[in-house]
Amino acid sequence: MRPTRALVVAVLSAVLFLSACSSGDDSDGGGASTAADRVAPEAAAEDAGAGQNERGVADDAALETEPDAGEPPAMERAIISKGNVQLQSGDVEKAAFDVQALVDKYGGEVTDRETSTDDEGDVRMARLVLRIPAKQFSDAFGELEKVADLKSSSSTSEDVTTQVIDNAVRIRAQRRSLRRVEVLLDRAVSIRDIVAIESQLTRRQADLDSLEQQQAFLRDQTSMSTVTVNIQLTPDEPAKKKEKDDDGAGFLSGLEGGFNALVVFAIGVATVIGALLPWAIVLLVIGGPLWLLIRRLRRRSPTPATATADVDA
Repeated sequence: MRPTRALVVAVLSAVLFLSACSSGDDSDGGGASTAADRVAPEAAAEDAGAGQNERGVADDAALETEPDAGEPPAMERAIISKGNVQLQSGDVEKAAFDVQALVDKYGGEVTDRETSTDDEGDVRMARLVLRIPAKQFSDAFGELEKVADLKSSSSTSEDVTTQVIDNAVRIRAQRRSLRRVEVLLDRAVSIRDIVAIESQLTRRQADLDSLEQQQAFLRDQTSMSTVTVNIQLTPDEPAKKKEKDDDGAGFLSGLEGGFNALVVFAIGVATVIGALLPWAIVLLVIGGPLWLLIRRLRRRSPTPATATADVDA
């Protein structure tokens, strides 16, 4: 019986041992499952954050590579050039026409034109504001000085390359800032947060609009130069013209003078007649009947000689 009892004890011990091992494995498996359930949300959150960061980096990269028409090419200087030319000419209208032809030659435009004339309708002064491509400013300015007699000229050039580059960088930074604020607005839940974020979005959008306007102004000023041209009539031209008119002589000049004198005489006679005509009408209306009455009275009254003869008889 002792061997049998020992065998039973051994079998029971093995069963208990296996049961203990099985419950231990179950206990370990449950703990691992719980830890996995706890770690999974954290990993998912980290993955979501990483994905958001990757999207933000991608957006920034897209903004960095976004074409910007206002940014000048590398190593190209941005210069604002302006000029002023004072000219004198015996024929202001022709000089202004020559200036227009020169502007057309260089592919520019006349943005403002002002002229003044004398009593006879002749142009005495002209003012033109020109826009000429900046790359051809020097050549065009030199030719403008030769259109007529040069009185004075001046030109200025301002290098704004640094300002253009700085403005382009600020625009890119402002666009990235707006993109981030828009992301925050999409995530906002409370009304308070939405109002605060929209306020920031409006302010930054206004700043971006201001920067873009500055960029457009700089682009216009650096691409087209401005030149103001003033043309005046040569001071001695009226005297020369009058002297030339006074030097006229000959048959035609005499005929013209006689005709002008006749016209003046005729005008004088017509003026006198026009002044006397009302009086003549009044005298005719009043004097005519009065003259007829006097004539009738003279016919009825006997003459003195006739009366004496009657008395003697």
